[in-house]
Amino acid sequence: ILPKPGADGIYYMIHGTLDNEQTLTAQYLYLSVIDMSLNGGLGAVTIKNQVLIDDALNEGKITAVRHANGRDWWVFCHKAFSNVYYRLLVTPSGVSVDGTQSIGTYRPEDAGQTCFSPDGSKYAYYWGIEDLDIYDFDRCTGLFSDPVHIAIDDYNTSGGVAFSPDSRYLYVSSVLDAYQFDAEAPDVVASMAHIAHWDGFYSPFDPFATLFELSQLANDGKVYMSTGNSTFHLHVIHDPDAGGLACNMEQHGVELPVWFSNSLANHPNYHLGPVDGSVCDSLGINLGVAEAVVQQALQVYPNPSAGVFTLQYAAQPEAGVLEVRDLAGKLMLRERLPAWSQVHHVALEHAAGLYNCQLAWGDQRVNTRIVVVP
Repeated sequence: ILPKPGADGIYYMIHGTLDNEQTLTAQYLYLSVIDMSLNGGLGAVTIKNQVLIDDALNEGKITAVRHANGRDWWVFCHKAFSNVYYRLLVTPSGVSVDGTQSIGTYRPEDAGQTCFSPDGSKYAYYWGIEDLDIYDFDRCTGLFSDPVHIAIDDYNTSGGVAFSPDSRYLYVSSVLDAYQFDAEAPDVVASMAHIAHWDGFYSPFDPFATLFELSQLANDGKVYMSTGNSTFHLHVIHDPDAGGLACNMEQHGVELPVWFSNSLANHPNYHLGPVDGSVCDSLGINLGVAEAVVQQALQVYPNPSAGVFTLQYAAQPEAGVLEVRDLAGKLMLRERLPAWSQVHHVALEHAAGLYNCQLAWGDQRVNTRIVVVP
């Protein structure tokens, strides 16, 4: 789902369906338009299932990233039985097919997952049989380059990928195993770290195994991973900006209130701005967030609390720091705020009282206070 450039309250939903269960392909890429000003603010679909592409497409490979001009969007999907990517452009004039590019691994019908790094500079494609491809990406031209193919020594027919908030580390969920790759390493293949093997946990009972499937970077700066089955759990990577086992992957670490199948939200980085200084940075767009706006956006809840609370704030392109101090200025807690995150969960194990929370990104600082009750 993408906001229509220059049209507040209008959203484009670009979607497909599994038209051939034997080959795991979609025959159409559709566009539907949503107007949130209608139906008393609940929104309504004004255009439904307008065909954008009529071709055999690999399922679940619809991925978007902000154009280098900071306003438009690139959208990609993959043609089945080929190495061809369809490239679409989203502008104030609408959604159109901008062209195709042949690059990287030939891929027949598949499942798996694709994603862009939060900074838009890299793209990853993973499916267990054809394994992993990583590309550089030019947000100005919409072209991929410098493909790196990584053969992972296991076999499965599914899996997922997600980047860390700082865009350095790539996580691959490969059904029975999970891996980390350093996308900035001179030898990306050699950087592979094995971070988890399925621990045999079932949810709620056999045969509903909590395996490693689709992955998604969330707005709290953590990577969440589905289980590939209908279960009551998700896996979570708590510190995805850290290398190796320090990324702190917790298997079945999130217990869900309902039986959950296997889908995860497919959100691009809505906060990514223009590529400053590029030839495409011609619209005068500045998505930087002024300190006054950051202060206004800062919320804490519940307040008062028993020491467990959530901070909500405007997304920033760099990592920040949270410091919690008592009224005497004594440091009670210091934690990292991942780049692009918007919420941070705090567990303050100290005496009841009034505490100051300061969030800092470089020279920019904002403050709020929390009341902790017994």
